[in-house]
Amino acid sequence: MIAKIKNGQSTAGLLHYLFDTRKKGHTDPRLVAAWESFAPDPGRATDANATRRRLVADLDLHVKQADRLGRAPERHVWHCSVRAAETDRILSDEEWADIARRVVAATGIAPDGDSDGCRWVAVRHAPDHIHIAATKVRADLRTARHWNDYLTADRELATIETEYDLFQVVRGDRTAAKRPTRAEQEKAKRAGQTRTVRERLRTTVRTVMAAATSTEEDISLLQHTDHILVDVKQFPSGDVRGYTVALEGDTNARQEPIWYSGSQLAPDLSLPKIRKRLDATEPQKSTRTTNPWHQATAAAERIPHRLEHAEDAAAQAHLAAFGEALDALPLRAPQTIRPQLRQAAEAFERATRSHVQAEHQHARALRGAVRAMIREPAPKDGALLAMFLDAAILAVIAAARWHQLRHHDQQVAAAHQTLIHLQAAYEHTAVAPLTALAQRRPPQQVVQRHILLIHQTMADRAKQVVKDPSFDALTAVLATAEKAGHDPKQLLQQATDERALDDVRSPARVLTWRVERLSARPVPSERAHVARMRSAARWPVAPVRPTTVAPASQPQSPQARRR
Repeated sequence: MIAKIKNGQSTAGLLHYLFDTRKKGHTDPRLVAAWESFAPDPGRATDANATRRRLVADLDLHVKQADRLGRAPERHVWHCSVRAAETDRILSDEEWADIARRVVAATGIAPDGDSDGCRWVAVRHAPDHIHIAATKVRADLRTARHWNDYLTADRELATIETEYDLFQVVRGDRTAAKRPTRAEQEKAKRAGQTRTVRERLRTTVRTVMAAATSTEEDISLLQHTDHILVDVKQFPSGDVRGYTVALEGDTNARQEPIWYSGSQLAPDLSLPKIRKRLDATEPQKSTRTTNPWHQATAAAERIPHRLEHAEDAAAQAHLAAFGEALDALPLRAPQTIRPQLRQAAEAFERATRSHVQAEHQHARALRGAVRAMIREPAPKDGALLAMFLDAAILAVIAAARWHQLRHHDQQVAAAHQTLIHLQAAYEHTAVAPLTALAQRRPPQQVVQRHILLIHQTMADRAKQVVKDPSFDALTAVLATAEKAGHDPKQLLQQATDERALDDVRSPARVLTWRVERLSARPVPSERAHVARMRSAARWPVAPVRPTTVAPASQPQSPQARRR
């Protein structure tokens, strides 16, 4: 159930609207509840107009009394509409009456047991919703205490949904970015834009912040962004204290730019909060031995473990940093998948905020790796991007689970929406590199040896891995790594230990990207090899009886592939 609350000045005007059968959808308007059982019902009277005027006078009685004393509020009308979901059953008048009484009690309009409560009526003129009209002056001529009425009504409706077995609406925690106003939406529509100026500016500012390593660089990048106007606010000392942005050509009636502060775009885009995050960015040393894409992928792969085991403040920091990674990703992605990646970033933006206060220093490495990644040229073959997207998908699944455990409903919904876009981008990106790898499938005797190693390192998932359509790509990267001097069994063990495969739809794909990333590291020295052998001798792996497995290259029936 959804509640909408407004304040007005005319009781007569509101009741005229509620009982006007000429309005679309207004059928059989009637009172279902009121402050007293003797309240006149214009919907059931022979002279509807006269009865409505009498009802208006009854509702306004205490308002007029307070007005003579100069104590009546200017906007004395309280209007709350309560709407059921489309999938809900049709509620009876008695059920709607109960809901109305609970809402006015919860919001402070007419508390239970308070004989001096405000006067109110609940009107039903459609099957799926009611309107509650109240005047905000109590019988003791004091104004009703109804602060935070939307939140208190929403909490009561959540309880009602459970008790009445209705659809449970996804509710927020007031940490979401401010929604565009109706005027902004209409303006965008007239301009032929699918998104409002506020939303476009929010995306731009978030993308720039994801690429910056300091507050100064962030402001500078914004100032050099096409079609963006930036007004930097400074203290008398010259230090920056804030900023506002505007879209070139977006003006008011006086042809002046319409400015938005960072906090008007999103709660975490004010300058102090941007500075707090950027100050916790780990500077990346330029090195030829470490691929920044591998670094960022490794950092993303650690997110599920961090969310499961870290304190909430640290986990929230990793979510915020991962959101920045998604914001920056379109800068280094092919044109074909940029729309999907932007939609994924915009959806996950809601999952980066909650009432948990992030301690950003915990995500220094992830944030620094992302900055280093986007300073590299865009990947040419798609393998590096597919590798990162593979890790990102499991990070988002873990984020959804983390929020769900804490009852962050809107954040869970945002994470699920993010998955749709990320998986679409990943499927498009991974096809070409996986196909190229599969064409390099090693000889059958090498494949059989790899199958044995897979059974030894992951006995519980070995059959699933071998039957996976991407198994040929996995054997190819294992063979390449072995030729470079790596131990394939050790690589498989590391790939399995790094992250659980419980949420994976294609384990061979995941292992392919992990092995390829791990094998890009320098080959361990002889001393490291000896130490590893000693460790293996101390903790031996139980032998696994070889099994006869059909070669992965043989065609499989559709039924086998589905299994």
